Amino acid sequence: MTRISFDTHELDLDLIHAFLSGSYWAAGIPRHTVERAITGSLCVGAYAPDEGGKDEQIGFARVITDKATFAYLADVFVLPAHRGQGVARAMLTALHDHPELQGLRRWALFTRDMQPVYAKLGWTPYPHPERLMVRDDPDIYQR
Repeated sequence: MTRISFDTHELDLDLIHAFLSGSYWAAGIPRHTVERAITGSLCVGAYAPDEGGKDEQIGFARVITDKATFAYLADVFVLPAHRGQGVARAMLTALHDHPELQGLRRWALFTRDMQPVYAKLGWTPYPHPERLMVRDDPDIYQR
């Protein structure tokens, strides 16, 4: 049974850093940057009991938000052994339902390949991509 928690004290920073530093979107990210990102975000962790019955972290997601008008969903992942079991859906539903994230005008995210997961939860492509601009520095962690 998966347990969802917003308690940042439960987060396994070693696990989160290891996953993110090997991901396509945050390759090489320094641990101190992950720690700062978590501190400035609303984070959710997913946990499942290991063989000894102790909960271990199996998923993570964070939202950067003003808690009034806008939220940016970032760093969503589920460990490979736990994918396809609804863990991402549970984390995203918990974030969508979080009391501090109600009444937001817009949520945004970037994803290379998980559009079907997000589409099932009501996410759609941005209707006016010509209005969207970014300031991107993809090699920032390699310096």
